[in-house]
Amino acid sequence: MSTILSESDKRKKLNELIAHFDTAMLVTKTGDGRLRSRPLAVAKGESEAESEPLLYFSTAIDSAKIRELEGDPQVNVVMQSSRRFVSLTGRAHVSRDRSLIEKLWSESWKVWFPGGKDDPSLALVVVEPDEASYWDSSGTEGIRLLFEMAKAYMTHEKPPSDRDERRTAHVKL
Repeated sequence: MSTILSESDKRKKLNELIAHFDTAMLVTKTGDGRLRSRPLAVAKGESEAESEPLLYFSTAIDSAKIRELEGDPQVNVVMQSSRRFVSLTGRAHVSRDRSLIEKLWSESWKVWFPGGKDDPSLALVVVEPDEASYWDSSGTEGIRLLFEMAKAYMTHEKPPSDRDERRTAHVKL
C-alpha cells in the first residue's frame, strides 16, 4: 500500500521520531577530509517551531569537533534504535549563549563540566538540518511491515514498504 504524506506531516513525523532519541552520532569532517563520528547526548530534540528541528549537544570549547566545525560546518547526525532511524544533514555552529545553556542544562553534564552551567569550557553545538530521512518500523507500522514482508516472501514480490511515507521518507527542511 502506498501512502504519501504532506511535507508538513513528514516534518511532524520526523519531530516525533527525534523526540524518542537521547543520543546521536555527530559526523564531522576532519582537516584532512576524513569523516569522523562520535556519540553525543541530545540536549534538545526540536525548536519551539515544530516544523524546524534543531539539535543541541553540549561540548568542550577546546574539543576536536569544534576545530572540525570551524573548518567545515557541514554535518550529518544519525539516530538509531532497534526500529527507528533518522539521518539529518545540515550545518552546525558553536554557541556560548549562557541563557541557552541554562535552558538546556542537564545535571549529568557536570561529569564533564565540573564548574556547572558557568563552566568556561562549556559550549553547545547547534545543528540546523536542511534535510532528513527517516525509517520507522515501530508500533503498528512495524506489525504491518512484518505482514508485508511475509506476504512478499510467499509471493516472491518486493514489499511496498518503501512507498509508505508513514514508515520512510525524505524531508526537505
